[in-house]
Amino acid sequence: MFRIKTMNKISPLGLERFSDEVYDVSDKIEDEDAIVLRSAKLHDYDFPASLLCISRAGSGVNNIPIDRCSEKGICVFNTPGANANAVKELVICSLLLASRRIPASINWVKEVVASGTDVTTVVEKGKSEFVGPEIYKKTLGIIGLGAIGTYVANSAVSLGMDVVGYDPYLSVDSALRLDRHVKIVKNLSDLYRKADYITAHIHVTPETTKLIDEKAIAQMKRGVRVINLARGEIVDDEAMIKALDTGRVACYVTDFPNNRLMTEGRNVIAMPHLGASTPESEDNCAVMAVDEVIDYLENGNIKNSVNLPNCALDRSGVMRICIIHKNIPAMLANITGLLSKDGVNVENLTNKSRGDYAYTIVDVNVAVEQNVIDDLEALENVVRVRTIVW
Repeated sequence: MFRIKTMNKISPLGLERFSDEVYDVSDKIEDEDAIVLRSAKLHDYDFPASLLCISRAGSGVNNIPIDRCSEKGICVFNTPGANANAVKELVICSLLLASRRIPASINWVKEVVASGTDVTTVVEKGKSEFVGPEIYKKTLGIIGLGAIGTYVANSAVSLGMDVVGYDPYLSVDSALRLDRHVKIVKNLSDLYRKADYITAHIHVTPETTKLIDEKAIAQMKRGVRVINLARGEIVDDEAMIKALDTGRVACYVTDFPNNRLMTEGRNVIAMPHLGASTPESEDNCAVMAVDEVIDYLENGNIKNSVNLPNCALDRSGVMRICIIHKNIPAMLANITGLLSKDGVNVENLTNKSRGDYAYTIVDVNVAVEQNVIDDLEALENVVRVRTIVW
């Protein structure tokens, strides 16, 4: 029986996919085979030797020590696209919030009522303070055209906006999903120069940390409105506060508030990380996260890993050997050579690589002895070996 440890509150719609006959699921589990979590931080977590995989019900994995997982042969999954619609809807909402000064106008009404004034007598005069532009026919610049960015782009087009997008790693699948009216630019300078609104949908990396800084803002139109529902770290707060003060940025909408932004920044609309906070999104993420774990534990297949390559093989033979190893020359030859030397016939095989690591699945027509597995584990640059018997 596989032991699954849950962290955070995981949607029952996902957890119920674990069969009671095959899986023991609890937040009290020890010596777990897998972890399913949302935002729980694992950087100081002592991984048990039994741990095979971690599945994040969400897209961001900055709460997981990816390098340490790779070194220990722990596959880390996320759920790209599962919360895309929820974030897309909040981006569209943010466009309108930033344009029409809606939060400020609502607060004004509350303040008037609290002062004892009959609000009906002052609304016509008071509303002039909250005039803002329509988004129709304006240009939206989207940084990152993955699942969320693509959804946002297509929705903005349907609302009558002109859309320009930038993504140096644009996948074929995303490109095929994009509305034909979306214009792809080759550098960020072009996007900054054209956009009336800018929204970012990218992960935090050393290259994207403080991507929107003083230099980037200087290239933008005066009065641009910036939306950040991705990660707080991609915007340089100091540069943003300065730009808001001078009016170069008319409004900054962020899902990642902090005290400095709220006390020093003018025209900041901040939300408490609501991007994926919908029941539908939580269900979708949990279902995808659990399915990834099941397929990996039961079949050795990998889909949506952030540290190992996507790799899958239809069942054949009587035993499957799954090998995580370094991505260096001759590893596949060493593996098959060792199996051949031990008299094991390979029924089927696949091998994929990603960065410094590779993954090999070998189906064999006999249940191999433990000494063969020991020999595979002893191969130089092999990180982890496990077997699955049908």
